[in-house]
Amino acid sequence: MARIAGIDVPREKRVVISLTYVYGIGKSTAQAILKEAGVSEDTRVRDLTEDELGRIRTAVDQYNTEGDLRREVSLNIKRLIEIGSYRGLRHRRGLPVRGQKTKNNARTRKGPSKTIANKKK
Repeated sequence: MARIAGIDVPREKRVVISLTYVYGIGKSTAQAILKEAGVSEDTRVRDLTEDELGRIRTAVDQYNTEGDLRREVSLNIKRLIEIGSYRGLRHRRGLPVRGQKTKNNARTRKGPSKTIANKKK
């Protein structure tokens, strides 16, 4: 496995897909990185030379990825909670943050449902 930004990317997949295993890199960012590095998107990771891997690593280093990005996101959420904004309150209560309705859905954010009284057996 090739290591990019501290992550072992899968060897059998195409480079453009395997780059998305790094937190903070999606498909469009992966395409931009490969264009900058001068590597074809159709190449498999196992077929990359050390020179190409080095160019990809330097291109990835320009982006905010993995630990730094995770830290930045968590600090942003903490800041929202501390200043008491509406979004911060939603984070604190474990409810959907981006304006979704909660009457019917939002099960993943709200958690398991409470038992309903007088439910027929």
